[in-house]
Order: sequence, then C-alpha cells, then structure tokens
Amino acid sequence: MSPTGQPRPLTGDAEAAASSGDAEARSLLVRGGRRLTGEVALAGAKNSALKLMAASLLAREPSTIRRVPRIADVFTMVEMLRALGAEVSFDDGELRIDPSGQLNETAPYELVRRMRASIIVMGPMVARLGRATIAMPGGCNIGPRRIDFHIRGLQRLGAEIEIEHGFIEVRSDGLRGAAVPLDYPSVGATENLLMAATAARGTTVIDNAAREPEIVDLAKFLMSMGAQINGAGTSSITIEGGHELHGAIHEVIADRIEAGTYLLAGVATGGDVTVRGLNATCLELFLNKLRAMGVQVDEGDREIRARTLGPLRPVDVSTLPHPGFATDLQAQFMVALSLAEGTSIVTENVFENRFAVVDELNRLGAGITTSGHHAVVTGPRQLTGSVVEAPDLRGGAALTIAGLVAEGTTEVRALHHVDRGYEAFDVKLAALGAEVRRSDGAGTAGGPAR
Repeated sequence: MSPTGQPRPLTGDAEAAASSGDAEARSLLVRGGRRLTGEVALAGAKNSALKLMAASLLAREPSTIRRVPRIADVFTMVEMLRALGAEVSFDDGELRIDPSGQLNETAPYELVRRMRASIIVMGPMVARLGRATIAMPGGCNIGPRRIDFHIRGLQRLGAEIEIEHGFIEVRSDGLRGAAVPLDYPSVGATENLLMAATAARGTTVIDNAAREPEIVDLAKFLMSMGAQINGAGTSSITIEGGHELHGAIHEVIADRIEAGTYLLAGVATGGDVTVRGLNATCLELFLNKLRAMGVQVDEGDREIRARTLGPLRPVDVSTLPHPGFATDLQAQFMVALSLAEGTSIVTENVFENRFAVVDELNRLGAGITTSGHHAVVTGPRQLTGSVVEAPDLRGGAALTIAGLVAEGTTEVRALHHVDRGYEAFDVKLAALGAEVRRSDGAGTAGGPAR
C-alpha cells in the first residue's frame, strides 16, 4: 500500500513479478458493496501495442510507440524483442525500439510459452530475415487458437514451413504477393500476413480479413513506416509490397476491452462510470446491449458514460469477430447478467474454453449453467464473497467485478492473469471507490463484511 492508503500501481519489482512465475502467488482482496462512480483514463490497447512492437522489427531504423500500457504482456514482448536482437527502452508509457543491429531468427521458447501473441513476430522476422523459428505459443487457456491460418497464409506468400518438436520453422528466399483467402477472420493471422506482405514483391490481397480496430491501428503504423495498404478495417485488405520501411512514431489506440470492463464494473455495482480516450464506435454492439439491459449510456467526444438507473433487464449475447460482440467482454458481461431480473443466454462462438470462469463465478453464487457453447444466466442473484481463482485474463476481471458486488470479501487468486492485460487494475478501481488491495499471500475472504 502507498503512504496514502491507496494500492500502488504496477511498478518496479511488481513489473518483474508480473512477467514471471513469482506473480502466481499474488491475489486481489475485494470488499463488496461499494457503488463505483467517477472517470477512468484508458490505457493503450494491449491487443494493439503487442503487434505494433512486433511490426517495429520490419524497419532498420528506430521507432517510437506511445501510450503503451505497463502490463505483464508488454514486458514479456520487450524481453522477446531484446532476445531477437533489438534495443528497447521503456519510459513513462513510451517505447523506443531500435532493430537496426543483427537480429536473431529464433524466438525463445520460455517467452513464447508465456504469451500466445508472441507468434506475431513470425511475419516480421521472415519478412526481415527470410527465416524464423518460433515455439508453439502458450498463454491463456481459453481454447485452441488455430495457427494453421498463419501457416497457410505465409505459404501462399511463398514461405516454406516445417513443424517439428514443438517448433515452427519458416524459410523464404523472397516473399511474393498473392491472394490469401482466410477460412476465418483470425486477428492474429491477419496481422501476421499484413506485416509479412509489406516485404512481398507485388500485390497481396487478404480476403475475409479481421476487421478489429487494432488491425486498423497496425495498418496506420505500417503506413507511417512507408507501407502501402488499403482496406484495413474491411474484410479485404490490399498491400502493395516490396517498399523499404523506415522508423516511425505512433500512439496506440485506447483499449476498448479495458473500457468495457470498467463500464461493466460500474453497471454491476449500480454506479456511474465514464471512460475517456475511446471512440464509442469501437464498442457499438456492446453499448447497445447495455442499453437493452436498461443502462443509460451517453456518448461524447472520445468518452462513454454508463449509469445504472434501475433494475437490470436480461438480454441474450452471442460473441462474434468484430463488429460483433467481443469475446474478451463475455465473462465480465455474464456477471452483470447474473444481476438482471430474468434469464439470459450467452453463446460463445470464438473460443471454446471461455466458460472456464463459470465454476468460479458459481462459487460466489452466480448460478450459471452451461451446455456446449451456451451459458444460461438466471438472475437476480445474491453473490457472497469467497476464495476464487482466475482461470485466464478476462475471467480474472469478471471475478473481480463479481467481488465488487458480493457480500463480504472475495479473494481473487492467480492475479498474474489480470496483470497480463490491465494496467494498474486495482488502482483504477480504487479511484472509482472500490475497496481493493493486493496481497502476496493468502488473504481473508468470505462471509459478510465486518
């Protein structure tokens, strides 16, 4: 705790712990019953910053990336870039990456296993060096993220790929532009192919491309580096490859998943929360679902305000690739639905293990039942504090929101998952009025608040 009694942000030794196994013992103690009110300044998007960092390897000059969140996944990617031979400095949310030296072709296993997004260096490395060796990725256990989309796409561009002993080896004597249809609008595959195609001779067209705002952010960064790209944000992206790329300066877009998480924390506690720094069009369907629940949602100039003015109504939700309902907000949304007056059905169409958090939510009294890729949420439920364990990043955020509503104290263990994707999570919640604190060991949880 800080001298003022407020939780400290993730700095110093906590940064190192968050990006290592030592953080697995950490937990968050959450005292329920506080109504959240106030404003949150959003950090840069995790799902964009990591890809921008990888894209910096395409140039032989330094690049500067601003508004980079201080989260464990970013620190892991910093380690990855350094292991590949780049010089990296990170100060006050600003990353400077200098890949001008001799780069290595192998991404270390111990880093890739920590974070699935590490596979995103494959495209830039084969584009820059003509070869790359990447361990099969790790990260959150939310189900298989098919890497065959990445592999088949790179093969279309002329790369030769072998997979053996848990490693992917990519070789190319020169990538060539091609038509690359994706069977599924995979975000990671679209990003990897987008970066690789900047070095391919001729024109590449990625069809059925992912349309997420983070794809647009990556394309803008690449274009500021000298790439020629059209159609980012649509299902067909055209890249005129073969142009030498240079260093650039870029600011990461705001994190729409962080925005949705804090808005849901406010909704669940009957509060009034405003998030700043994000264009509301990035969350259009999500905000419409909040309105259908009876939440008052107001959109301003790069700000969104959500107020709970009465009982919540049930709604049905189906996750889909953007512009559909984001799977990264599904677990947090289920908490709000457990407080609604009636029955809601949540259908998960993106990752098969996204319901891993349900058992832990039910320990708090959520009463959610699942069948296949459907979850039935019946409310309103009276949640009660207990000890729970975060199964993954977004599940940890959902359990924290549930703890904010529950009677008594909830201990959310395996906080390292949450630290992978949320900058100063406890600090921002405390600023909204939540009673939360970090614990390095087992805390006291469960039962009514004294």
